[in-house]
Amino acid sequence: MARNTRRGFLRDGGLGLAAATVLANTNAGGAASANNRLVVGVMGPGGMGTHHLRALVGRKDVEVAYVCDPDRNRMNAAATLVHKATGRAPQAVADMRRILDQKTVDAVFIATPDHWHGPATILACNAGKHVYVEKPCSHNIREGRLMIEAGRRNKKVIQVGTQSRTAPFVREAMAQLHKGAIGEVLVARVWNSQLRGNIGHVKPSKPPENLDYDLWLGPAPTVPYQSNCVHGRWRWWYNFGTGDMGNDGVHDLDVAVWGLGVRTHPSTVTALGGKYFFDDDQQFPDTQTVICEYAAEGEKGRKKQLIFEQRIWSPYVQEGHENGAAFYGTRGMLIIGHTSSWQMFGPRNKLVKQMSGRVEVPGHHANFFDAIRKGAELNADVSVGHLGATICHLGNIATRMGRVLHFDPKTEQITNDKQANALVRRRYREGHWAVPEGA
Repeated sequence: MARNTRRGFLRDGGLGLAAATVLANTNAGGAASANNRLVVGVMGPGGMGTHHLRALVGRKDVEVAYVCDPDRNRMNAAATLVHKATGRAPQAVADMRRILDQKTVDAVFIATPDHWHGPATILACNAGKHVYVEKPCSHNIREGRLMIEAGRRNKKVIQVGTQSRTAPFVREAMAQLHKGAIGEVLVARVWNSQLRGNIGHVKPSKPPENLDYDLWLGPAPTVPYQSNCVHGRWRWWYNFGTGDMGNDGVHDLDVAVWGLGVRTHPSTVTALGGKYFFDDDQQFPDTQTVICEYAAEGEKGRKKQLIFEQRIWSPYVQEGHENGAAFYGTRGMLIIGHTSSWQMFGPRNKLVKQMSGRVEVPGHHANFFDAIRKGAELNADVSVGHLGATICHLGNIATRMGRVLHFDPKTEQITNDKQANALVRRRYREGHWAVPEGA
């Protein structure tokens, strides 16, 4: 498939073009309309959020006016970082509504735990803000669809933090695949192989004074505080994260979807896995194999397959890369590492082409800002991010169920398993202000 064009996004019903062609500076009274400097707020300036801040404070065309975190220590550290780098002290707030209420804010960066990605994005779009949201774009399949609709309805751009979409060496690899350099690509295989840490067994306790735990929970169900469910470790809990498939795996799954040339969801998903190694409180599997099958497109189309392998107890690389993807075509094979290089092989495993490079945050930011100002095409629009995230959600559901799932790409429902289909959505805290309408 050729790289998605603006017309293609409209045809496929995605948000990409609807957002990317919005006239620049749509926020009435916003700073961008006054002096072309975009005013932004950063929500969740912890691990990845700090990386965003360090890149943003180096831009002369952006003002970080707000930082937001329910952890007072992280909030203050972020404010100090911005002040030292720019000489301007941002407003430091715990509640994101303080940012969303400000008409002068043009865009927000959302680097919160996964359970906040969808609700915060929808709230921001409804408040007239453009959004850069970290991967995976959603905590569940239903929220991903609601995010797309919120962007389209409010004419706001939503960029997902899958930075490989902007990396020149990755884009060149995809161009090679789409022009048929290895023939027709029928199978893609993704691996997530690395050594994670044990989070232990921890009993509930009182939250630390610096953390507003109620704000941190947000629309998620109320559960007692545990020290191993916050700050990076939330990703191992069903209520807050999406496991390592949604954490690191989604980067390469996104590339696999791109290279495989599919523009919809898989129709069949099956998986095996569980906790083979870790003895701790993690709820998601540490070992996992997911197989997705895509229905044939058109009269002459063929079925396609995507395979995901995960071993987060293994400090060994595959095919020369810790994390990566392999594409199998009718005339060759291409192997790409997540942040380093790719190699293309022809018949008899002859190396015919290779390229190295890096995946960096600043270029992805630049694409986001160009989409806001100039209507440039987003490299990682939420409609594209939704495809990769949905594989993560379906893979995790199939692993929990241990069954073959049939999925309708149009209705985004699991059609053969009511118990599994209930996990297409999630439970919310009843009456909470951040619960998305229609969720």
